Amino acid sequence: MAKVQPRTLSGFMELLPARQIQFDRMTSIIRESFSLYAFTPLDTPIIEASEVLLAKGGGETEKQIYRFSKGDSDLSLRFDLTVPLAKYVALNYAKLAFPFRRFQVGKVYRGERAQRGRFREFYQADIDVIGDGQLDISNDAEIPAIIYRTFTSLGLKRFQIRVNNRKILNGFYSMLGLTAQSGAIMRTVDKLEKIGEKSVRELLTAPDIGLSNDQAAEILRFIDIKGCNADILAALEGYRGRDPKFDEGLDELAAVARNLAAFGVPETHFVLDLTIARGLDYYTGTVYETTMLDHPEIGSICSGGRFDNLAEYYTDKQLPGVGISIGLTRLFFVLEDQGYLNDALNTAPADVLILPMTDDMGPAITLSTQLRSAGVRTQIYGEQKKFKQKMNYADKLGVPYVIFLGDDEIKQDKVSLKNMRSGEQGLLPTGEAVEKIVAAMGADDAATPILDKGE
Repeated sequence: MAKVQPRTLSGFMELLPARQIQFDRMTSIIRESFSLYAFTPLDTPIIEASEVLLAKGGGETEKQIYRFSKGDSDLSLRFDLTVPLAKYVALNYAKLAFPFRRFQVGKVYRGERAQRGRFREFYQADIDVIGDGQLDISNDAEIPAIIYRTFTSLGLKRFQIRVNNRKILNGFYSMLGLTAQSGAIMRTVDKLEKIGEKSVRELLTAPDIGLSNDQAAEILRFIDIKGCNADILAALEGYRGRDPKFDEGLDELAAVARNLAAFGVPETHFVLDLTIARGLDYYTGTVYETTMLDHPEIGSICSGGRFDNLAEYYTDKQLPGVGISIGLTRLFFVLEDQGYLNDALNTAPADVLILPMTDDMGPAITLSTQLRSAGVRTQIYGEQKKFKQKMNYADKLGVPYVIFLGDDEIKQDKVSLKNMRSGEQGLLPTGEAVEKIVAAMGADDAATPILDKGE
């Protein structure tokens, strides 16, 4: 019988055990952070009716989704977590309490060309707050606080949350009489960091957009407003009174900035940035992008913003919202690629490996039960192997502790405990050994999966 060559499809990520434990630790911290802000967990189906997923999409979205038939059903794999959320809220509107705050960590699928750091199957971690009819601007200020806490809890230090408001941009282009071209202008301006000011100016004045040199210069001056957040807001005040949408956006941006300190976000990690536009056909107010200061070439590692009506394609209810999304698989790949993963993190599946040195397994099983009752992840190695092979197994797993349990230890109600990191070994009363392991594992649990040495 011919053997099938095992392989992983391009664009799909499989991790070895140690890396999987690091990934799961990151996911756990993200869940804990989201829960701390009173977001409820949600798990929507990976497969949906195609008409549900494509209600707003079509075009490029339809080209990217994995779509298939099963009997008479036209089905697709979800391509993000927001569209399933919209369906969920519309379907369960009468049963939900608003504002509805949910988080979800789950896989999504996009049938695009796989590239380095971009995947066809990947985890997203999303939070959204959905209002019924209206949603207070304080929610827009809380989102950066959640981003800040989440990334600092993961161990990242040098990152920055960049915030803008789409109403400011739309109002500014309206002042210049450029509302019709605003979408094309924002898409072009979004390329500023990649292609530079000169190329952006050339694109703005090219026939496709058709701006005058003076208009292009005015736009570049506007988005180049820099300084501390107070300075930027002060500069924007100079435009007040010329467009009502601009004024509304400025009030919202000022409210977000004003509340951030109370939410615990230092200004070192938050900046107003007039170049941020995001999802031109989706976001309508506050927008966010989060970047690693030492690796701006990576782009945004967390993005999102405010939208006027989450579920307009499924219900007549007005459901405004604000949220963010972390591309978790891509972020993990980037962190590994740039050497940010904490290789000192305990990634063993067990905290202690018990090596029975007698034929009677009873004492080892009793000890394992005692250890597990104390919260210690415990494995018994019952294979009939040579001692060296047993120790090689312990080394390969990377377990922090090994317990040798022979006749002498059993008679004395003691264990021989070896610290596999330091090499230290000693004979200890069973209870004392359990306490020692518990204390050591508590210190391990405090370690972050990301090791960012920047200050």
